[in-house]
Amino acid sequence: MQLDLDIAQPTWDLALTARPAALQQDWCYGEAVTRLGGQVIRAGLVDEGVLVGLAQFTTRKIAGLVNMALCTRGPVWLETVSAAKREQAYRLLKTGLGLGWPRLAIITPDAAMDEGTRRLSRVMTGHSTVTLDLTQDLDTRRAGLDQKWRNNLKAAEKSDLAVVANGTKLAQYRWLLASEEGQRAARGYRSTPAALVPEFVEARQDRSSLVILRADSGKQKRAAMLFLVHGCSATYQIGWLDHEAAPRGAHNLLLWTAIEQLRARGVQQLDLGGVNTTSGAGIARFKIGTGGQVVTLAGSYL
Repeated sequence: MQLDLDIAQPTWDLALTARPAALQQDWCYGEAVTRLGGQVIRAGLVDEGVLVGLAQFTTRKIAGLVNMALCTRGPVWLETVSAAKREQAYRLLKTGLGLGWPRLAIITPDAAMDEGTRRLSRVMTGHSTVTLDLTQDLDTRRAGLDQKWRNNLKAAEKSDLAVVANGTKLAQYRWLLASEEGQRAARGYRSTPAALVPEFVEARQDRSSLVILRADSGKQKRAAMLFLVHGCSATYQIGWLDHEAAPRGAHNLLLWTAIEQLRARGVQQLDLGGVNTTSGAGIARFKIGTGGQVVTLAGSYL
């Protein structure tokens, strides 16, 4: 196993057109992080001349001294790789990124279990996330919805809500970014900065990588959802709801419409993001109610 620290963007992007991966492993996510002042290291994992994996790390200094690199939900394995080979790859990544000493290289595999981490130290338990397989036909997908979720969807479909595509020029969706920052401050939760969205789109040079659906009642906005498309995957990034006036099931209608549209575009997997049944029980129920796969990731390893 060898590291390729000079891997090119076309190679990276082409590999992820056929392999669903987390947003944090998309090349343009790394570009967006860089535009916001962060630093990124990318590595290809090569076994006997074949590119078998991709690993993108974000880096920073801790206390101005320790060089820390974090590979979130990676590496992305492009081929079937044995546990022994994965262990070898993780050791290469820990020592071969060119980080100065002292250093920490932390890997959070995008899987519930990974025997390749047996000889590594787990420093944090894994969070849970929900993913939807969009290769399923829509009838099967709809039949898999939780009954209450499906009833809320039907209620919204019968309401006066109209689903429209919000414009993807920054001036047209700045209101949604501002709403997200306001929600974050009011509720005290942490998530990816809203400012990453326009930087991601700019890095991709393709506004179709941004999907914003809005539910309107007459001329009034009642709800909105924002998705980022990367490779053959998409990620639910931002949601907003007029809690006082939105009809029942507004977000159900938006998410179902997004499923239809993303599937039609050839997107294979939709990542709904993390679920926390303690502090975010309502959001967790909404995501789990889609019938998606709930995966508790293996954790973070040093």
